[in-house]
Amino acid sequence: MASLLESGWLYLITHFSDFQLASLGSFLLHESIFFLSGLPFIFIERTGLLSKYKIQNKVNTVAAQEKCILKLLLYHFCVNLPVMMLSYPVFRFMGMRSTLPLPSWKVVVPQIISYFVLEDFVFYWGHRILHTKWLYKHVHSVHHEYATPFGLTSEYAHPAEILFLGFATIVGPAITGPHLFTLWLWMMLRVLETVEAHCGYDFPWSLSKVLPIYGGADFHDYHHRLLYTKSGNYSSTFTYMDWLFGTDKGYQKLKALKKEEEST
Repeated sequence: MASLLESGWLYLITHFSDFQLASLGSFLLHESIFFLSGLPFIFIERTGLLSKYKIQNKVNTVAAQEKCILKLLLYHFCVNLPVMMLSYPVFRFMGMRSTLPLPSWKVVVPQIISYFVLEDFVFYWGHRILHTKWLYKHVHSVHHEYATPFGLTSEYAHPAEILFLGFATIVGPAITGPHLFTLWLWMMLRVLETVEAHCGYDFPWSLSKVLPIYGGADFHDYHHRLLYTKSGNYSSTFTYMDWLFGTDKGYQKLKALKKEEEST
């Protein structure tokens, strides 16, 4: 498996420059993972499949779904792609490389864990700031146009928010200057996590069922369906920041009430 991976990587670094891989390659990888993981939830919602796991009864209209996709393509090409291209010198300066050998898992795993921890901290405070009155009205309300989220709404946001909260995702790699392979793996995991958190379905196989500290769809869906001043649940991947600062109390009370109703 390792030799196959390194053979594929050798092809990439032989046929493409570091800049092409780090900017255009990262963009294409992001688009592939994002849309391949997010589009199925549109199909599931339209057809009513797996409806017993749907968190909210409301279904988004076809027009609302199409609006989301068109704006996402606009934002991705006009905001995400330029940012990836312009940030390349920073990553290079901090030591990012794409050469062989690929980093060992003993290096990759601790880096990915540290990225999740740092991203959670930065995202929590950035997200909480976006829920102040002025910033919510003029910036963050765009993301909350979808009170019933579906996978692709995870990246539906005002361009200013894309830059603001996008910083939380890239700050870890920017500081450590990882191998491009590690950067791509981190990006893939982060995209899959945020799509799942916005999917609108609480599946029995969700990671949150076996790892209570993981937020998941039910945790974030609560955030979307309440008014901005009362939402809470500002965390990104893991929920410890909301627990530490008491911004998940409403959600926890609701869960307790549901358990009580189910037991009677």
